[in-house]
Amino acid sequence: MTQQQGQAMFARITFYPSLFYNVMMEKITARHWYDRIDENVILGALPFRSVAQEMVQKENIKAVVSMNEDYELWAFSNNKARWAKLGVEFLQLETTDIFESPCQEKLWKGVNFMNRFLPANDRMALLPAAPGELAEPGTIYVHCKAGRTRSATLVGCYLIMKNGWSPEQAVEHMRQCRPHILLRSKQWEALRLFHQTKCPPPKTPT
Repeated sequence: MTQQQGQAMFARITFYPSLFYNVMMEKITARHWYDRIDENVILGALPFRSVAQEMVQKENIKAVVSMNEDYELWAFSNNKARWAKLGVEFLQLETTDIFESPCQEKLWKGVNFMNRFLPANDRMALLPAAPGELAEPGTIYVHCKAGRTRSATLVGCYLIMKNGWSPEQAVEHMRQCRPHILLRSKQWEALRLFHQTKCPPPKTPT
């Protein structure tokens, strides 16, 4: 068994115990299942199928980005077809829990997808979209299992590009909104690489 296979197996074995741990923490601590990061984006934990319709209506959710692998979704959460029945577009960017950070290709794809649902005056100028690609503005729900690491990495990239922030500014803002986010060295590396490669440096006055 390779190291990658071993990591994937460990993530599978610990999925349900850690999911139920997160449920308990939400009940007995000040943690929220999800938190609004700005007017357009919510960062949260796995959206349970039983409350999906209520969430869509309450939060005006038009799109969902999942960083989960298939096995994390099938028992409790919606897949693309189920979200479509609720009028919600769905993008899955599979990333192994615990050991992996989303790759740059997935982060770029995720930020581009999110941009489609922003109001016209908030869309990112660096990500021009054809008129046919734009969607009705509304909230984008970005999640993984706990809404702490994989999904926080994508939302961090969104904040970096949308607001022209540094990785440190983006993470500090997320911590103010959702204090229990958890970014390790791999996630920080991904944020800094995204910032370096996708965001042009500010123009210096001549």
